[in-house]
Amino acid sequence: MPVIQAREIAPAARLENVRYAIRDLACIADEVARQGHKILPLNIGDPLNFDFQTPAHMIEAVYRAMRDGNNGYSSSSGIPQALEAIRGEAARKGITNIQDVFVTSGVSETVDICLAALLNPGDNLFTPCPDYPLYSAVLAKFEIGLNNYYLNEEDGWQPDLDDIKKKITPRTRGIVLINPNNPTGSVCTRAMLEQIAELARQHNLVIFADEIYDKLIIDSQTQDDDPHVAMASVAPDLPVITFGGLSKNYLAPGWRIGWGIASGEASVIKPYLEGVNKLLRARLCANHPEQYAIKAALEGPQDHLVEIKRKLRSRRDLTMKWCAETARVSCVAPRGAFYAYPRIDIPEGDDVFVTELIRQKYVTVVHGSGFGQRPGTKHIRIVFLPDEKTLSAAYAAIGDFMRERYA
Repeated sequence: MPVIQAREIAPAARLENVRYAIRDLACIADEVARQGHKILPLNIGDPLNFDFQTPAHMIEAVYRAMRDGNNGYSSSSGIPQALEAIRGEAARKGITNIQDVFVTSGVSETVDICLAALLNPGDNLFTPCPDYPLYSAVLAKFEIGLNNYYLNEEDGWQPDLDDIKKKITPRTRGIVLINPNNPTGSVCTRAMLEQIAELARQHNLVIFADEIYDKLIIDSQTQDDDPHVAMASVAPDLPVITFGGLSKNYLAPGWRIGWGIASGEASVIKPYLEGVNKLLRARLCANHPEQYAIKAALEGPQDHLVEIKRKLRSRRDLTMKWCAETARVSCVAPRGAFYAYPRIDIPEGDDVFVTELIRQKYVTVVHGSGFGQRPGTKHIRIVFLPDEKTLSAAYAAIGDFMRERYA
């Protein structure tokens, strides 16, 4: 038989710019852990890695669905009970003029489908800087260039409207608003949302409102005192896709259940939604039995949120105390979600900082350059989900690292 020399199979060139700093960094942590060291993880926002549990009534709803035989495909948009519950939740958030609702395999799939249905080669999409790296990864996959707008650290990480105005081009199709924000924990004011809405009207932009953390506002003192304002409630006339899901508010990240709520004037948004639904049909459906947890979550007991916010508030306050007392560190207090984004004054890259921190002190945080930041600034993202004892140990180790390295 002839000998044929195998040639290396190269990946697609467009993947060169696909990065996901959070998970990529975990590879280094895994290497250190294999050497026998216990890692203090402040890098991945999974509440179930810590002292949080999925509400029992949601688990029971999924178990019952499986037991009752709901294990085949569902309709592409989702089961009727789930869609009705999501519409009810949207109404409670003040969202009107709803044109469509659909269930996806986590908000990651919502993002992928909604961007794929909108963007052509040469188009661009506004994404915040810093941002959740999923967006830049999806855009890289589609070979769509980044068009970042800055969040203003001096203004509580609110969007920088002047920067947005400077960067709008005739090929700008939409704007992503992550509110509450990952990685900064900031929450947009109503006044800011109204100004962004006016820019979207002027330039015919679709607004993608990522509100996956909307119930985790840790500045509020009671369950009913919730300062989060839904973008779509401010702009019922505009095409807005609101992203939500079970992962964060309802402590079920591994179930991969998210959704999109499409609102705005029907004549404006309908052609785009036809494209979205074409892609929804092409991938068949989201996880079927887990969809039965949506109604249970949105319409069932909300008691777990009180305890979650109590824990997060205490852990946020501990984090801010450490930032205030530690040389070379400053931080805008996060108002929502469970992330802090401290600024660090160091003579080397923040990517070097986090890598050496893992190797020397066995603490994992994520470098700010993995989320984006203004030139000349350096940050780290901290997940403050662990209990106070774990956080205190991690912060002591980071402080020791900084004193030893930058004395």
